[in-house]
Amino acid sequence: MAYQDLALYIDGEFVKGGDRREQDVINPATQELLGKLPHASKADLDRALAAAQRAFETWKKTSPLERSAILRRVAELTRTRAKEIGRDITLDQGKPLAEAVAEVTICAEHAEWHAEECRRIYGRVIPPRNPNVRQIVVREPIGVCAAFTPWNFPFNQAIRKIVAAIGAGCTLILKGPEDSPSAVVALARLFHDAGLPPGVLNIVWGVPSEVSTYLIESPIVRKISFTGSVPVGKQLAAMAGAHMKRVTMELGGHSPVLVFDDADIEPAAEMLARFKLRNAGQVCVSPTRFYVQEKAYDRFLARFTEVIGSIKVGNGLDDGTQMGPLAHERRIASMEQFLDDASHRGGKIVAGGSRIGDKGFFFAPTVVTDLPDDAKLMVDEPFGPVAPVTRFKDTEEVLRRANSLPFGLASYVFTNSLKTAHHVSNGLEAGMVNINHFGMALSETPFGGIKDSGIGSEGGQETFDGYLVTKFITQV
Repeated sequence: MAYQDLALYIDGEFVKGGDRREQDVINPATQELLGKLPHASKADLDRALAAAQRAFETWKKTSPLERSAILRRVAELTRTRAKEIGRDITLDQGKPLAEAVAEVTICAEHAEWHAEECRRIYGRVIPPRNPNVRQIVVREPIGVCAAFTPWNFPFNQAIRKIVAAIGAGCTLILKGPEDSPSAVVALARLFHDAGLPPGVLNIVWGVPSEVSTYLIESPIVRKISFTGSVPVGKQLAAMAGAHMKRVTMELGGHSPVLVFDDADIEPAAEMLARFKLRNAGQVCVSPTRFYVQEKAYDRFLARFTEVIGSIKVGNGLDDGTQMGPLAHERRIASMEQFLDDASHRGGKIVAGGSRIGDKGFFFAPTVVTDLPDDAKLMVDEPFGPVAPVTRFKDTEEVLRRANSLPFGLASYVFTNSLKTAHHVSNGLEAGMVNINHFGMALSETPFGGIKDSGIGSEGGQETFDGYLVTKFITQV
């Protein structure tokens, strides 16, 4: 079965072969070899850095109208190629084909949004104290950026960083996920075919710790953007801080769900069950801790478990598949560790609970009840199709429990009381609060967390903040 031709993308050229180290890319549904991914050598990284630095001198002066036109062409090409790109994402990442194609199609909006917003990077005039003085503030691109993106939404997470950097007038070196690389190579082809000048975007691959250290320590790089786990994010932020480099960090969470007695219980349970299993639960904003008020608990659990148990698990290319495999075999081991701890802590597995089959990385959608708040599932993000459901009595109790962890990315509230919705949305310590629906990750809305879940936002009017510096000019 044909698959993306994998390569580096440096200074406007697709590069592979030679004596470069290569890495196997595996289909998580079949464990078959899809292709070989070339790793960047030190010389490749140096070439990418030099290309990005050289291109920045021109790109930062390029008219926002020209940047906007290129981003619009990327959006058009993205929609045209969405099916083939989505199919390759299903092959190397595992998610159902419909989810993969939707990921690509929706991302055309990110290119379009940034095409519009990059034309509106405004400064301001400050009224002077002396009438002979002129005072203005301008915003300028920060310089060469380095970005590191994850495997769970390989197209979405990469294009967000690319369009923000490019739209702001910066140049970029991006290291995508080696386990699911096809989407990022496809992005390089999209921008290449849209007419992006050589060196403005560069794509490299390699051992993550080695590539990130080399790029962050380079004096050429002025800004770092990372999406991934909290521990790795803290390491990269510390490294960037040692060199006084700007960072945007979109890190992990452990999203609490608060379901109150007065909510529409059965529809909420069904909606949450399906959202929980999107991308097999491998989503940073996936609902992960389910707190249900006592009077509604039994009704919620019955419907939630029924829907979880009805989900068809299989190869993402097969008709009717609703949940694909986990992305790696190590995710299977992680799910088993969570459930072993749950069993030892008195938890009850009421649905799922085990690996499916002996071929591919499939794990049954799982529901666990009767867990104490200090169980592993309640304090560590599972990043998989395992959902703990627990009771609560009153609002202040559930707020305290929901805010007890160091994470603060997404949160969810289900209630028909305006008073409760207002109080809880103010009280939750999270960068994003969803009330009675899921409304995040749109191109026009900011996406980001607080506490250990990150620094800065992507999307919305905040999208360029991390890629611009402020310059004050005063003149007599």
